[in-house]
Amino acid sequence: MPTFLGMSGRPLGIAITVILTFGFVLVGYDQGVMSGVITQPLWIENFPAVKGDATLLGFVVAVYDIGCLLGALFCMALGDKLGRKRSCFTGGSLVILGVIIQVASVRGSNANGALAQFIIGRVITGIGNGVNMASMPVLQAELSHQARGSLVCLECGLIATGTMLSYWLNYGVRNYKDSMTWRFPIAFQIAPALLYIAGVNFIPESPRWLCKVDRVEKAIYVLAAVNGETLEGKHTSDDLRAIVDSISLEQKIGAAFRIKDLVAGGPSQHWRRVIIGISSQFFQQIGGCNAIIYYFPILFQSSLGETQERSLLLGGVNMIVYAVFSLVSFFTVEWFGRRKLFLTGSIGQCISMVITFGCLIPGTVSAANGAALGLFLYIAFFGATYLTVPWLYATEINPLRIRAKGAALANIVNWSINFLVVMVTPIMVANIGWGTYVFFAVVNALFVPFVYFFYPETAKRSLEEIDLIFAKGYVEKISYVKAGKELPPLSVEDMKRLAVQYGLSDHDIKTSRPESENELEKASTEVINGGVHNEKV
Repeated sequence: MPTFLGMSGRPLGIAITVILTFGFVLVGYDQGVMSGVITQPLWIENFPAVKGDATLLGFVVAVYDIGCLLGALFCMALGDKLGRKRSCFTGGSLVILGVIIQVASVRGSNANGALAQFIIGRVITGIGNGVNMASMPVLQAELSHQARGSLVCLECGLIATGTMLSYWLNYGVRNYKDSMTWRFPIAFQIAPALLYIAGVNFIPESPRWLCKVDRVEKAIYVLAAVNGETLEGKHTSDDLRAIVDSISLEQKIGAAFRIKDLVAGGPSQHWRRVIIGISSQFFQQIGGCNAIIYYFPILFQSSLGETQERSLLLGGVNMIVYAVFSLVSFFTVEWFGRRKLFLTGSIGQCISMVITFGCLIPGTVSAANGAALGLFLYIAFFGATYLTVPWLYATEINPLRIRAKGAALANIVNWSINFLVVMVTPIMVANIGWGTYVFFAVVNALFVPFVYFFYPETAKRSLEEIDLIFAKGYVEKISYVKAGKELPPLSVEDMKRLAVQYGLSDHDIKTSRPESENELEKASTEVINGGVHNEKV
């Protein structure tokens, strides 16, 4: 029986999840660490240009998201060439490089030069995490079956654990008398980065990507290990056949990816699926999550009049709430579904922002305590829904042909809006005060109709079944939400039959499929006869 790390089946699945978890914790840590760093007097002393300049402060914090945007663009251009594993390794390595550059920033005689170095380090760290977030959910989804939702949500939920860790580490070093009060929290992220890089080397590559680049033998080995069965096992054969058929269908318009594939219509509905994936990431960011996460201590000081120490403490408590509620989607994403979580999050976040701005209007201390409750409620609703589900949904909603590029494009939108929100939040708070929260309340309310009418349910569906939801909606001229509700669970043979019925399989595919099946049989025979028993996958 094939193994990785000496494991197969469920134990291997758990090991894959644990290893990728370090990458998600790393992303969350980096999102939260600057919230405490920018309140430290010694950091401001090292970079005096940011003192009293809300725009420059916003830029220094937000420039990380520009790096993440560049990382997503990198994956869009080269992700399919590198593969999922090598992309993850590249992302982790860039994070370490960026961190070293940041912590090595010394003011000396040129304070502006030190700030420029710090900014460059943040950009490189952002590139690394942008690559990670464009690669890790795809790798996890393609190494999982219908339970991929719970696994991806668990990992993305651990972003909140990373953020919580950064908040409490900032609180723990708040009274240091030297630059370690800000250098150590930034440098600490090297630890999870090293664990992540080391672990990624030992987990399997995506079998879907391996098939896509004609490495079918290795894909069989990986599938057998993931399924916990022999190379000729039934589940492995069924999974591989479904993947090969799906790739054949995806390649009917040409073997090489073209930009126009992202906007293809017809039964595959690429353009609609790309827009849905992008919108989920857009909603995540424009709803105000990182206005809270990046600036929670600053918001408490400026909006609620708290001291620095109490603001850091309350921020740490809020992040505990965030981390606890981030686990909700792990238990609910499959049985409750993606749609209901999106709707619950949109309504809950809207109500939380209404409470926040409503309690800030009077301008009294007692009313401001109610605003604090609103911020706590917001982070709880966000952690339980929008923190995790968009990363999963933007990955699984796209078909294999454009999955890596579609997910990367959604990430580009995510990081672009993230940059915008993080950049303008200090300016908004300084100029319109509680009006900042009015804005976020309105935009969260606007999410509800879009999700209700355009997001089909994908829970308990294989990635190949999702293709058929869109084909059914297109051919039968019904809403894709309705198509998802009406389509029953499908076997491999059902999927092949419906692919023909809905026009996903034309003459070219019908004539090429026997070649795919002959290739599959040939590869299977070679594997069974020992062709890849000794090959390192």
